[in-house]
Amino acid sequence: MIDFVSAENYTPFFYYVNLVLVFLVVLRNLRRPELLPTGKIGLIVVWAIILFMGLRPIESGFFGDTGAYLRVFRNFVDGGITDHFEQDFGFNIFMQWSTKWMSEILFFLVCSFMYVFFQFIATKKLFGNYWYYGFLILFSSFSFWPYGTNGIRNGIAASTVMLAFSFEKNKMLAILISLIGVSFHKTMLLPVLAFYITYYYNDPKIFLRIWLLSIPLSLVAGGAFESLFASLGFDDNRLGYLVDGNVNDDEFAYTGFRWDFLIYSATAVYTGWYFIIKKGFEDNHYIRLFNVYLLANAFWVLVIRANFSNRFAYLSWFMIGIVIIYPFLKKEFIPNQTRKTLLVVVLYFAFTFLFNVLLA
Repeated sequence: MIDFVSAENYTPFFYYVNLVLVFLVVLRNLRRPELLPTGKIGLIVVWAIILFMGLRPIESGFFGDTGAYLRVFRNFVDGGITDHFEQDFGFNIFMQWSTKWMSEILFFLVCSFMYVFFQFIATKKLFGNYWYYGFLILFSSFSFWPYGTNGIRNGIAASTVMLAFSFEKNKMLAILISLIGVSFHKTMLLPVLAFYITYYYNDPKIFLRIWLLSIPLSLVAGGAFESLFASLGFDDNRLGYLVDGNVNDDEFAYTGFRWDFLIYSATAVYTGWYFIIKKGFEDNHYIRLFNVYLLANAFWVLVIRANFSNRFAYLSWFMIGIVIIYPFLKKEFIPNQTRKTLLVVVLYFAFTFLFNVLLA
């Protein structure tokens, strides 16, 4: 377990190192006409994040639901029976198996490995020699650290689904991997269903209209949608967050129409609109990812006033960085694109740093 950083300063330390890594990427590419291909340093960063996240002080009380996972793990070790994760049967099986073969520390390290490494593989498949820029924007995301240390099974499920989405040319493998992701956290069924809808209908203009329509619908009748989705659910008490109080004593949980988060979400919407509609970017894979994002994010907009709606925002936010960076790494669209790509990375991380460090 890592002890050279105190538990209290562990999370801020990650963000300050993240700041340095963003700065180094900018410094390395600022005067280049094109982005430099990813070097071996990228692999070092991947493994450093896995180890730093996975070897955190798990009993310190500074990492949200890490303590809850630890208690369930110990209960399994002691021979206890728990239904805490039974609705996410894939994760439940994984945890029960882990208690037979792993220590507590190794369990959290393996969770970190799956969470981070699957994102690395996804960016490698999507962006080839430029994968590090995609990976950089993922671990610079607002939700990256919280879903690796707090919403652990949701984070692993989202990384698994992201990996599935990267298998554009192997539909059967994509289906298999995405089902594994859903088995780890049932809410991932929403983006997975959206992804397979796009195989049959993939018009971004229609999906964009659906997203735009969700805003006035939420303003006028948001409460009705919260009750509707809470009643439908996935037979899952997590949807109680739509109508219940602060059942888990979560932070960052105030309610109301979250204009700040809507603007954050809209950055990916604008990016997709700009490159697909205005610039005519004809990449079916990107259009599909963009449409999945629109559908999943529209769901969150409809319940935006609900308690802890950021949990439902994650059903689209886990891929927001990919939607934003993808066109920049695939094709030359605009003058001085290298500098503008770097600016996008800086501004994207600035939001993360502002909310998770300066305003924390």
